[in-house]
Amino acid sequence: MVPDEIFVRNQWDSVLSVRVPDAAGRVALLLPRSSFRQDEVGRLECRPSHFAGPYLISSHVPLVAAAASRRAVLRGLTSTASALALCGCAGMAAGPRFDASALVLNPTLLVATTRKPVNGARAKPWYGPDRASGLVVARAQLTPPDDGRFSLASVGLADWRLDKIEPVAQTGDLIDPAAGGHDVLIYVHGYNTTFETAALDAARLSDGIKFVGETMVFSWPSRASLLDYGYDRESAMWSRDALQQVLDGLIANPIIGHIHIVAHSIGTMLTMEALRQLYAQLGEEAVNRIGAVVFASPDIDMDGFSSSVQRIGPLAGKITVVAATNDRALAVSRWIAGGITRVGAAQKAQLERMGIRVIDASQQGWGIINHDLFLSNAQIRKVIRNSVDGHPGTGA
Repeated sequence: MVPDEIFVRNQWDSVLSVRVPDAAGRVALLLPRSSFRQDEVGRLECRPSHFAGPYLISSHVPLVAAAASRRAVLRGLTSTASALALCGCAGMAAGPRFDASALVLNPTLLVATTRKPVNGARAKPWYGPDRASGLVVARAQLTPPDDGRFSLASVGLADWRLDKIEPVAQTGDLIDPAAGGHDVLIYVHGYNTTFETAALDAARLSDGIKFVGETMVFSWPSRASLLDYGYDRESAMWSRDALQQVLDGLIANPIIGHIHIVAHSIGTMLTMEALRQLYAQLGEEAVNRIGAVVFASPDIDMDGFSSSVQRIGPLAGKITVVAATNDRALAVSRWIAGGITRVGAAQKAQLERMGIRVIDASQQGWGIINHDLFLSNAQIRKVIRNSVDGHPGTGA
């Protein structure tokens, strides 16, 4: 007898759901990330005779550890591949990717960081939580998930890998002149994030929106600990001059097209500060070269944000805020900040009165945190893609 469903899940019942919709044995695999529901990512062909009843595979992760390693959940699910043996899998149908991102075709990630290198950045963890004496730039060589028909990637159980860091002398040397005319996508990470996690999130984001230009991660010194919010916040603000330096260098490079920025959580705070400084220095030139600016779950004081919006001129019209009133992480941030509402958890009408484009993602997540929907939710990724393509405000 074929069961209605087979579940592979964590203690919050939200990691993995494998559904068997009919007697033919076709199953669909759903992978949430950080307790969020993910789109259907692959199909398996299984022999119904191998099913004796519903199965439950639990991964018991302590709450604090789970929050600290939310981006490791997907990689950890690789161990559940043994559950597929229960299905007696006969094949994994995965078609070729006709819309591969530029990063898949050339898996080189540009790196700009204010973190201090560890052992010359020759091996993991590459860059640590301490502050460097200045801006460091490099190229990171990645390996994308194997996209073969019978690979784990075809069912969402494989991930990007960081293999090597190659130091570069200055920002202007990062991009090959032969690749001129491409746009650049910069990802600025948030609180509680290691360098490697930030780099791989940048790759997932770029690949998820099928970006066709160069991708860069700007990584500031985070201690990657739930208890070090204060250090992370100060380190982010300390890094704003370095981010402006990166933007200055890219704008000065004539072979680069538009510069798009996706910033998350605390990363939006230092991004806004860098944009303020950039506009004060370059004015219209900055407006012409900066493309889409997406603030995902911005951890910024509402009053501070309003003040900054008034000081960046036409750059404010390029900002799209992805907000969710049920963002639990920002609720904690609000408590730490003495009850001041964070931009990412504000009511849509409050932000629209500032002239800011807002995507309300409150109904998009069904997890307990709802803080990184920009990576886990297809509709939010579509919003980002549309913003980069010059059609902001659509997709959700």
